[in-house]
Amino acid sequence: MSTAVIITFCALLLIAYVFDLTAAKTKIPSVILLLLLGWTVRQFTTWFEIPLPDFSPILPVLGTVGLILIVLEGSLELELNRSKFALIRKSFIGALLPMLALAFLLAYSFSYFGGFGLKDSLTNAIPFCVISSAIAIPSVRNLSNRNREFIIYESSLSDILGVLIFNFLLFNEIINFGSFREFVLQLIVIAAVSFVATIGLSFLLSKIDHHIKFVPIILLVILIYFVSKVYHLPGLVFILLFGLFIGNLDELKHFKWIERFKPDGLNKEVKKFKELTIEGAFLVRALFFLLFGYLIETSEVLNTDTLWWAVGIVAAITVFRGLQLKLSQLPVKPLLFVAPRGLITILLFLSIETPHQISIVNNSLIIQVIILSALLMMVGLMAAKPDSEA
Repeated sequence: MSTAVIITFCALLLIAYVFDLTAAKTKIPSVILLLLLGWTVRQFTTWFEIPLPDFSPILPVLGTVGLILIVLEGSLELELNRSKFALIRKSFIGALLPMLALAFLLAYSFSYFGGFGLKDSLTNAIPFCVISSAIAIPSVRNLSNRNREFIIYESSLSDILGVLIFNFLLFNEIINFGSFREFVLQLIVIAAVSFVATIGLSFLLSKIDHHIKFVPIILLVILIYFVSKVYHLPGLVFILLFGLFIGNLDELKHFKWIERFKPDGLNKEVKKFKELTIEGAFLVRALFFLLFGYLIETSEVLNTDTLWWAVGIVAAITVFRGLQLKLSQLPVKPLLFVAPRGLITILLFLSIETPHQISIVNNSLIIQVIILSALLMMVGLMAAKPDSEA
């Protein structure tokens, strides 16, 4: 039995690799194919009555590790210099303003049509307002450098801001001045922790001579994130700052203390570290969406009670995104369509405790929004003209 399971997993991951290879040419997001593949495996095992353990407890763990690696991968890709500040500002605005507008619109709708409290409605709305970097970043490889960088910045910042706002709502029963003060204090603490941890990890990366050096660094990054989570600190801020720091050593050379890290030699190690991170992110992301597809019930996808909500949410996402792109003077096509929901949406939804859950937001609605937003991105990218370099 164990041999068959290993063979199956290897075969599925190789198929996932083929999906990733062909995604740039077919314009079909690999997440759709992965979900379909996982769902097909479920039908196969059910048809032949093959007994398998309950995989659902693994999903949040895989998703969290995947989120860490994806944000780290994205931050390592980003160049941090004066010429990028305008793009970063537009990305930040693009990540924050549509998120807040959509969150309050959905919260009001949940409250009005379902009679739920505003705070619980807002908490349940946030998962739908976060762009999935796990889907967006791999899907824009064929776009121009400027558009691709915008998506990387925007989706990474959307993940971080979404988690920050979600945790703020989840861990504060009453929203008042004291809760905002504590939130600011948490940001200051994580900034200090990020600075110390980033310097320490960079030093280790430059000094370790052992033939195994990158796995301990990644494990330490994951460890710091989860310890931060225990104390309700925004650990994704640390991930972003760490990736930006080691990925932009050339931009920091004018600081004398950077010379202690021997940046020329460290850059070579960072390149290898980046390659390992990219491959690790692919592996965890593929496993996550395969498993999520396996756990999908057909009745949840075809649930007509939530379908109109899903269509309305995706329509609202598109409208707010179009307005934001126009105001930011960014190309509407193809960026309008690249706002998928995915891994982070699932993670935040799974994090909502039972007393704060509302009946409108359920498995069916989450799955339908993810699939519809991914299909919209696929159609948009297929219909868009070839993107020229900016």
